[in-house]
Order: sequence, then structure tokens, then C-alpha cells
Amino acid sequence: MSRIANVGLRSRIMSADDAAKLINPGDNVGMSGFTGAGYPKAVPQALARRITEATARGEQFKVGVWTGASTAPELDGALAEVDGVELRLPYQSDPISRAKINSGQMEYIDVHLSHVAQMAWMGFLGDLNVALIEVTGITEDGALIPSASVGNNKTWIDQADRVILEVNSWQQLEMYGMHDIYYGTALPPHRKPVPIVSAGDRIGVPHFEVDPAKIVAIVETDSPDRNSAFKPLDDDSRAIAGHFIEFLEHEVKVGRMPAGLLPLQSGVGNIANAVMAGLGESRFEHLNAYTEVLQDGMLDLIESGTIDLASATAFSLSPDGVQRFNDNLDFYTQRIIMRPQEISNHPEVIRRLGVIASNGLIEADIYGNVNSTHIMGSRIQNGIGGSGDFARNAFLSTFVTPSTARGGALSCIVPMVTHVDHTEHDVDVIITEQGLADLRGLAPRRRAKVVIDNCAHPAYRDMLTDYYQRSLEGAWGRQTPHLLRESFAMHQRFMETGTMHLP
Repeated sequence: MSRIANVGLRSRIMSADDAAKLINPGDNVGMSGFTGAGYPKAVPQALARRITEATARGEQFKVGVWTGASTAPELDGALAEVDGVELRLPYQSDPISRAKINSGQMEYIDVHLSHVAQMAWMGFLGDLNVALIEVTGITEDGALIPSASVGNNKTWIDQADRVILEVNSWQQLEMYGMHDIYYGTALPPHRKPVPIVSAGDRIGVPHFEVDPAKIVAIVETDSPDRNSAFKPLDDDSRAIAGHFIEFLEHEVKVGRMPAGLLPLQSGVGNIANAVMAGLGESRFEHLNAYTEVLQDGMLDLIESGTIDLASATAFSLSPDGVQRFNDNLDFYTQRIIMRPQEISNHPEVIRRLGVIASNGLIEADIYGNVNSTHIMGSRIQNGIGGSGDFARNAFLSTFVTPSTARGGALSCIVPMVTHVDHTEHDVDVIITEQGLADLRGLAPRRRAKVVIDNCAHPAYRDMLTDYYQRSLEGAWGRQTPHLLRESFAMHQRFMETGTMHLP
């Protein structure tokens, strides 16, 4: 049975190669996809072939690629490999794209995820020529059934001159009804409050609306999402989860949180997934989540009854997680709501609900500043994603990380971060396997002692303490004392020798 129930639209079914011909050099293309879920699989690869042919003829063919977040090799990798991307935003994790960005061959705008839709509506990014969106199906009246991610798809469909759809039969049609697409947003001065007062509130419709005249091509596919396995829990991740749970239990005990906590947010990655999984071994129950991504750890909590309801904008599941989800669709569709990322990451809603945010980092310094995007200050890794939306607006902003990286050669707690994504003003708690630093209510010099004593690895604790004590004597000011030249030298030494230890 066709996933395209609208008879009139069936005439626009074509091959991926023919659909790719409707994308022109210089076009900005808004593509679906968020953390490897719900991205178009066929047309980007066909477009890459078309770009290769144009390059062989001596013609330049590049497009702007706008997404919800990261996608997969069939999209980011394929287009980056043929040098087909002029500008990429707002978040990526593809190794080929990363190399092109860091070599200066690809422009990249790293944007707070909640800001992207507004930037597009305001015209800051230029015209959006094409929306290339994966959907699960098309209803009889022409509504689009969302896929495994929502991201910026609503905005792309609304803003684009032309819409190309990939209808992917691999995605489960029974997801219809899980999504909540809100059409009440507006630009200032006409903006109104987003009417969400609890994580489970539904405020929209379960589908995307589209002018059928804008649909220029429909490509039928049957292809899986990029589903990467998570690393098994290790001692460090268990310790981080343990510190986090112990801290939450203390917050409940002293009356700063209810017994059922506040809505949870979890960033992307193995450590964040491990922290969520660790909650399943705690005494907490009947929790809610208001987050951007649902990983395996969140599924575990929903299955165990620890979490009653989770709101997000995308899945990021392992192959096992996908199988579990598909095998229990009826169960999950009653407990999961999928929203546009401008709503899942909306600062107003995050602040109102009092979210407990937990995100990862590359490095944190002794005063609580966090670098989550750049290696040694200049090489982009992935992007800020939604961590800034949650860190700045959460009731409790926590960051989790192992205390060291690269087999212990690199301390993740440093005197001064080489790039600042989250200032000390947005960081409440830092957690490593060594312990937890509660920075709330502490002036900078008190923060430094707490971070070094509780979060730094013992191999680096003396070095950091020595740096701090000498900065008290040698810094120009005493509010946030730093020895700038020495901090730079430490990072320079790592780049030259592979170790952060100074002679």
C-alpha cells in the first residue's frame, strides 16, 4: 500500500536523480535531520553525483545546507566529499565536514538551535530555495506525517520556494500522533507566550501543513536512519551518574526540588546517555523529561517507569534501541511527544518548567567556564547544539565529563578554557568521575578551589593548584586571577608534545 494517500500528489513521484535536478547551484536547501534521525537519504546522494558531474565539466556547484542538527554520511558526508557545501548550519558531527570546515574549505555557522527558525524567518540567512524533508507518509488531505525527527522541518516547509519529499517506508507509520507541531509562533512585536506549563502539554497538530503547489518532487525510499551503538557503561560513567544522583537526592532532601524532581534534559553522547541510564538504578520515579534528544538511556527510564513522559525533537537510538522502540510502538507513542526544535529548546518554556539540564563538554576551567565546541581553541569539533539553550535557561545547569581525555594525557579541567561557549554565569554544577563541584553562590576564587579539589584528576590537581596560587600573586586583578601567558603555554605544550604537564 502506498504511503502517499493523496492521489493528486502521486503524479509527482520520481527518482532521486530526477529530484536532484530540481536543486540549482547556489540554492540554500533546508534539509530534515537531527542527530542522525529523519534525514533524507536518497536525494542528497543523487545531488552529490550531480555535483561530481558538474565538477568534471569544470563547473562550480555548491549549495547551502541548513538542517536541524547533525545528519549522516548519506547527507553531510556525501556532499562534503564532493566539495558541494558552501555554507553549513547549525550543527554537524560528520568527520568529512569537520575536516573541510577546519581547513577553511566550508563555511560554518554554529548557532543555538532555538535561534535557527527565527533567523530564517527574519532573512538573516538569505532565501531558502528548497526544503528537502523526509516524512513517514502523506495523508489523503495532503498533510505530511513527520519522521523520526522534527527539527526545523516546519520552518523549512513554510519558508522554501520548492519542497522535495522523501517518503521513507522504513519509518513506522504508527508514529503518527506522536508529534506535536505548533503553528502559533510569531515574530516580535506579535509574539505570544508558548502555552506549555508541563512537559506533556500538547499545543499543536500531529502533522506538517504544506501548500501542495510547492511540492515539486516525491521520492519513495526504504532506508534506515544512522543508528550508532553507545559505548558500554564503564567505571567513569557509573561514577559520574552516581555523583549526579546523589546530588539530586540532596536537593530533594533540603527542599529545593520535589520528590519527582523537575523535568530532565540530557545532551547527546555516551556520557549523557550513561547518566540517564544511571537514574534507572535510583529511587526516583514518575519523572518527566523536556529535552531535545531521546537516547537509549531515556528509553530505559520510560520502560522501567522511572519516566512517565518525555518531550523531545528527535531520537538518537542505537540499533537495539530502534528495535525496542519499533517493537513497543503503542507503549511509546503514549509516553513521547515530538516537537519542533524551536519549541523543544525554547528558552521561555525551559525557564518556566524549571528544567534540570545535563550536557557534555570538551573542557572546563577552574572558574566554571565551559568549552563544548573547539579543540585547542580553533578547531571546531561539532557545535554548541542545544546546550546553550538549556544551560542559560535551566533551573539547574550541570555539565558532565570524564576528568581526563586521550588516555589521561589531557586534563578536561584546565586553568583557562581555550574557547568559551558557556560562561561561568551559566554553569551551576560540574561533575566528573572524581566528584561534583556545586558552584552556585560561589565567587570566582571559591569556585576555583571547589573545581580543583572535586573535579580534577589527581594527576593534574597539584599543577592546577600551583597555577591558581601563583595567579593570586601575579595576576593584574584578584577577582578572577589568571596568568594568561602561562595558560596559553600549557595548551601550546600539549599541541607540541601530547602532554599538558609543564616542565
